[in-house]
Amino acid sequence: MPNKKRKKKNKRSIRNSLFWMLLLLILFSLAMLAIWQKMNKSVYFVYYKGFNIDIPENLSIHGIDISNHQNSIKWAMVKAMQEKNVSINFIFIKATEGLSSIDLQFKKNWQEARSQGIVRGAYHFFIATKSGKAQAENFIKNVTLLPGDLPPAVDIEQLYGVSPKVMQRELNAYLVRIEEHYKVRPIIYSYASFYDSYLGKDFDSYPLWVAHYLEEKKPKVHRHWDFWQHSENAHVYGIQGNVDFNVFGGDSIAFRRLLIKE
Repeated sequence: MPNKKRKKKNKRSIRNSLFWMLLLLILFSLAMLAIWQKMNKSVYFVYYKGFNIDIPENLSIHGIDISNHQNSIKWAMVKAMQEKNVSINFIFIKATEGLSSIDLQFKKNWQEARSQGIVRGAYHFFIATKSGKAQAENFIKNVTLLPGDLPPAVDIEQLYGVSPKVMQRELNAYLVRIEEHYKVRPIIYSYASFYDSYLGKDFDSYPLWVAHYLEEKKPKVHRHWDFWQHSENAHVYGIQGNVDFNVFGGDSIAFRRLLIKE
Protein backbone atom coordinates (compact mmCIF):
# COMPACT_ATOMS: atom_id res chain seq x y z
CA MET A 1 0.00 0.00 0.00
CA PRO A 2 2.69 2.60 0.84
CA ASN A 3 4.27 2.07 -2.60
CA LYS A 4 0.95 2.73 -4.34
CA LYS A 5 0.39 5.93 -2.35
CA ARG A 6 3.91 7.08 -3.16
CA LYS A 7 3.37 6.41 -6.88
CA LYS A 8 0.11 8.38 -6.83
CA LYS A 9 1.80 11.27 -5.06
CA ASN A 10 4.65 11.22 -7.60
CA LYS A 11 2.20 11.24 -10.53
CA ARG A 12 0.31 14.15 -8.96
CA SER A 13 3.59 16.01 -8.42
CA ILE A 14 4.62 15.44 -12.04
CA ARG A 15 1.22 16.64 -13.29
CA ASN A 16 1.48 19.78 -11.13
CA SER A 17 4.99 20.48 -12.40
CA LEU A 18 3.88 20.04 -16.01
CA PHE A 19 0.91 22.34 -15.41
CA TRP A 20 3.08 25.13 -14.00
CA MET A 21 5.69 24.70 -16.73
CA LEU A 22 2.97 24.91 -19.38
CA LEU A 23 1.45 27.99 -17.71
CA LEU A 24 4.84 29.72 -17.56
CA LEU A 25 5.47 28.86 -21.21
CA ILE A 26 2.11 30.36 -22.21
CA LEU A 27 2.74 33.53 -20.20
CA PHE A 28 6.24 33.86 -21.67
CA SER A 29 4.85 33.39 -25.20
CA LEU A 30 2.19 36.05 -24.62
CA ALA A 31 4.83 38.46 -23.31
CA MET A 32 7.06 37.84 -26.34
CA LEU A 33 4.06 38.33 -28.65
CA ALA A 34 3.26 41.66 -26.98
CA ILE A 35 6.88 42.79 -27.38
CA TRP A 36 6.93 41.67 -31.03
CA GLN A 37 3.70 43.51 -31.78
CA LYS A 38 5.07 46.63 -30.09
CA MET A 39 8.25 46.48 -32.13
CA ASN A 40 6.47 45.71 -35.40
CA LYS A 41 3.33 47.80 -35.18
CA SER A 42 2.28 49.16 -38.53
CA VAL A 43 0.14 52.18 -39.31
CA TYR A 44 -2.13 52.84 -42.26
CA PHE A 45 -2.11 56.24 -43.92
CA VAL A 46 -5.05 58.15 -45.38
CA TYR A 47 -4.86 61.54 -47.10
CA TYR A 48 -6.41 64.45 -45.18
CA LYS A 49 -7.06 67.44 -47.41
CA GLY A 50 -7.13 70.05 -44.62
CA PHE A 51 -3.72 69.00 -43.28
CA ASN A 52 -2.50 68.35 -46.85
CA ILE A 53 -0.66 65.15 -45.86
CA ASP A 54 -1.25 61.44 -45.36
CA ILE A 55 -2.01 60.70 -41.69
CA PRO A 56 -2.03 57.35 -39.84
CA GLU A 57 -5.61 56.10 -39.75
CA ASN A 58 -5.27 53.48 -37.01
CA LEU A 59 -3.61 55.74 -34.41
CA SER A 60 -5.64 58.45 -32.73
CA ILE A 61 -3.28 60.87 -30.95
CA HIS A 62 -1.66 63.43 -33.26
CA GLY A 63 0.52 66.47 -32.74
CA ILE A 64 3.01 68.94 -34.14
CA ASP A 65 6.35 70.44 -33.12
CA ILE A 66 7.18 74.12 -33.42
CA SER A 67 9.89 76.72 -32.84
CA ASN A 68 10.49 80.37 -33.70
CA HIS A 69 10.61 79.31 -37.38
CA GLN A 70 6.80 79.24 -37.29
CA ASN A 71 6.79 82.90 -36.19
CA SER A 72 3.67 84.12 -34.38
CA ILE A 73 0.99 81.44 -34.09
CA LYS A 74 -2.79 81.98 -33.92
CA TRP A 75 -3.42 79.45 -31.18
CA ALA A 76 -7.21 79.47 -31.19
CA MET A 77 -7.13 78.37 -34.84
CA VAL A 78 -4.68 75.56 -34.04
CA LYS A 79 -6.94 74.33 -31.25
CA ALA A 80 -10.06 74.53 -33.42
CA MET A 81 -8.66 72.68 -36.43
CA GLN A 82 -10.20 69.27 -36.94
CA GLU A 83 -10.79 67.04 -39.95
CA LYS A 84 -12.84 63.92 -39.34
CA ASN A 85 -11.26 62.36 -36.25
CA VAL A 86 -7.91 64.20 -36.44
CA SER A 87 -7.05 67.28 -34.38
CA ILE A 88 -3.95 68.61 -32.62
CA ASN A 89 -3.68 66.69 -29.34
CA PHE A 90 -0.12 67.61 -28.34
CA ILE A 91 2.66 70.05 -29.24
CA PHE A 92 6.41 69.79 -28.75
CA ILE A 93 7.83 73.31 -28.38
CA LYS A 94 11.49 74.24 -28.80
CA ALA A 95 12.77 75.79 -25.58
CA THR A 96 16.55 75.97 -25.65
CA GLU A 97 19.66 75.20 -27.69
CA GLY A 98 23.27 74.63 -26.66
CA LEU A 99 24.67 76.36 -23.58
CA SER A 100 22.65 79.55 -23.40
CA SER A 101 20.28 80.02 -26.34
CA ILE A 102 16.53 80.35 -25.69
CA ASP A 103 13.99 80.05 -28.51
CA LEU A 104 12.57 83.52 -29.18
CA GLN A 105 8.97 82.29 -29.22
CA PHE A 106 9.24 79.75 -26.40
CA LYS A 107 7.68 81.65 -23.51
CA LYS A 108 4.70 82.77 -25.57
CA ASN A 109 4.19 79.37 -27.20
CA TRP A 110 4.54 77.58 -23.86
CA GLN A 111 1.89 79.73 -22.19
CA GLU A 112 -0.51 79.73 -25.15
CA ALA A 113 -0.46 75.95 -25.59
CA ARG A 114 -1.53 75.46 -21.98
CA SER A 115 -4.17 78.18 -22.15
CA GLN A 116 -5.72 76.40 -25.13
CA GLY A 117 -5.76 73.06 -23.30
CA ILE A 118 -3.29 71.37 -25.65
CA VAL A 119 -0.84 68.93 -24.07
CA ARG A 120 2.58 70.52 -24.37
CA GLY A 121 6.16 69.31 -24.26
CA ALA A 122 9.42 71.28 -24.31
CA TYR A 123 12.57 70.20 -26.13
CA HIS A 124 16.24 71.17 -26.16
CA PHE A 125 18.33 71.20 -29.33
CA PHE A 126 21.54 69.39 -28.38
CA ILE A 127 24.99 70.51 -29.59
CA ALA A 128 27.38 67.56 -29.36
CA THR A 129 30.50 69.74 -29.04
CA LYS A 130 29.24 71.35 -25.81
CA SER A 131 29.01 70.09 -22.24
CA GLY A 132 25.91 67.95 -21.78
CA LYS A 133 25.48 68.92 -18.15
CA ALA A 134 25.78 72.64 -18.93
CA GLN A 135 23.19 72.28 -21.69
CA ALA A 136 20.87 70.57 -19.21
CA GLU A 137 21.25 73.54 -16.86
CA ASN A 138 20.22 75.88 -19.69
CA PHE A 139 17.02 73.88 -20.19
CA ILE A 140 16.29 73.57 -16.45
CA LYS A 141 16.73 77.33 -15.94
CA ASN A 142 14.13 78.12 -18.60
CA VAL A 143 11.56 75.31 -18.43
CA THR A 144 9.13 74.61 -15.59
CA LEU A 145 7.07 71.47 -16.15
CA LEU A 146 3.60 71.10 -14.65
CA PRO A 147 1.33 68.08 -14.19
CA GLY A 148 -0.18 67.14 -17.55
CA ASP A 149 2.90 68.18 -19.54
CA LEU A 150 4.93 65.74 -21.60
CA PRO A 151 8.36 64.70 -20.28
CA PRO A 152 11.26 66.91 -21.43
CA ALA A 153 12.69 65.99 -24.84
CA VAL A 154 16.15 66.39 -26.34
CA ASP A 155 16.77 66.74 -30.08
CA ILE A 156 20.03 65.04 -31.12
CA GLU A 157 20.64 64.72 -34.85
CA GLN A 158 24.27 65.69 -35.62
CA LEU A 159 27.80 64.87 -34.46
CA TYR A 160 29.18 68.33 -35.30
CA GLY A 161 32.57 66.76 -36.00
CA VAL A 162 33.06 65.00 -32.66
CA SER A 163 33.38 61.25 -32.29
CA PRO A 164 30.28 59.16 -31.50
CA LYS A 165 31.80 58.34 -28.09
CA VAL A 166 32.13 62.03 -27.17
CA MET A 167 28.57 62.72 -28.32
CA GLN A 168 27.25 59.74 -26.35
CA ARG A 169 29.14 60.80 -23.22
CA GLU A 170 27.78 64.35 -23.31
CA LEU A 171 24.26 63.23 -24.21
CA ASN A 172 24.29 60.79 -21.31
CA ALA A 173 25.41 63.59 -18.96
CA TYR A 174 22.54 65.74 -20.25
CA LEU A 175 19.95 62.99 -19.77
CA VAL A 176 21.13 62.09 -16.27
CA ARG A 177 20.95 65.71 -15.10
CA ILE A 178 17.51 66.26 -16.65
CA GLU A 179 16.09 63.11 -15.08
CA GLU A 180 17.64 64.04 -11.74
CA HIS A 181 15.92 67.44 -11.81
CA TYR A 182 12.48 66.59 -13.24
CA LYS A 183 12.21 63.06 -11.76
CA VAL A 184 11.02 61.65 -15.09
CA ARG A 185 12.69 59.81 -17.96
CA PRO A 186 13.46 62.28 -20.80
CA ILE A 187 12.42 61.65 -24.41
CA ILE A 188 15.07 61.36 -27.12
CA TYR A 189 14.31 62.80 -30.56
CA SER A 190 16.41 61.75 -33.52
CA TYR A 191 16.29 60.59 -37.12
CA ALA A 192 15.93 56.82 -37.49
CA SER A 193 19.26 56.48 -39.30
CA PHE A 194 21.14 58.62 -36.76
CA TYR A 195 19.67 56.73 -33.83
CA ASP A 196 20.60 53.31 -35.21
CA SER A 197 24.06 54.48 -36.28
CA TYR A 198 25.17 56.43 -33.21
CA LEU A 199 22.87 55.78 -30.24
CA GLY A 200 21.36 52.32 -30.30
CA LYS A 201 21.22 49.98 -27.32
CA ASP A 202 22.92 52.30 -24.83
CA PHE A 203 19.92 54.65 -25.02
CA ASP A 204 17.11 52.17 -25.68
CA SER A 205 15.67 52.60 -22.17
CA TYR A 206 14.56 56.16 -23.00
CA PRO A 207 11.26 56.97 -24.74
CA LEU A 208 11.92 57.58 -28.45
CA TRP A 209 10.49 60.30 -30.69
CA VAL A 210 11.76 59.25 -34.10
CA ALA A 211 11.79 61.17 -37.38
CA HIS A 212 11.42 59.18 -40.59
CA TYR A 213 9.57 60.57 -43.58
CA LEU A 214 7.97 58.89 -46.60
CA GLU A 215 7.60 55.54 -44.85
CA GLU A 216 4.35 53.71 -45.50
CA LYS A 217 3.97 51.54 -42.39
CA LYS A 218 6.48 52.36 -39.64
CA PRO A 219 9.79 54.13 -39.11
CA LYS A 220 12.79 51.94 -39.87
CA VAL A 221 14.42 51.94 -36.46
CA HIS A 222 15.49 48.81 -34.60
CA ARG A 223 13.57 49.50 -31.39
CA HIS A 224 10.15 50.44 -30.03
CA TRP A 225 9.14 54.06 -30.73
CA ASP A 226 6.74 56.28 -28.78
CA PHE A 227 6.30 59.23 -31.14
CA TRP A 228 6.81 59.24 -34.90
CA GLN A 229 7.47 62.46 -36.83
CA HIS A 230 6.22 61.18 -40.18
CA SER A 231 5.90 64.43 -42.14
CA GLU A 232 7.48 67.88 -42.33
CA ASN A 233 4.92 69.26 -44.77
CA ALA A 234 1.67 69.52 -42.81
CA HIS A 235 -0.67 72.47 -43.05
CA VAL A 236 -2.25 73.59 -39.78
CA TYR A 237 -4.63 76.53 -39.43
CA GLY A 238 -3.06 79.45 -37.59
CA ILE A 239 0.53 78.54 -38.56
CA GLN A 240 2.41 80.11 -41.46
CA GLY A 241 4.05 77.64 -43.81
CA ASN A 242 4.52 73.92 -43.31
CA VAL A 243 4.94 72.25 -39.94
CA ASP A 244 6.18 68.86 -38.71
CA PHE A 245 3.43 66.33 -37.97
CA ASN A 246 3.70 63.55 -35.40
CA VAL A 247 1.70 60.62 -34.08
CA PHE A 248 1.80 58.85 -30.72
CA GLY A 249 2.25 55.09 -31.01
CA GLY A 250 -0.17 54.02 -28.30
CA ASP A 251 -3.69 54.61 -27.05
CA SER A 252 -5.06 57.32 -24.77
CA ILE A 253 -4.31 55.31 -21.62
CA ALA A 254 -0.63 54.94 -22.59
CA PHE A 255 -0.49 58.63 -23.48
CA ARG A 256 -1.86 59.74 -20.11
CA ARG A 257 0.55 57.38 -18.37
CA LEU A 258 3.44 59.20 -20.05
CA LEU A 259 2.47 62.67 -18.79
CA ILE A 260 3.98 64.46 -15.78
CA LYS A 261 2.15 63.41 -12.61
CA GLU A 262 0.92 65.51 -9.69
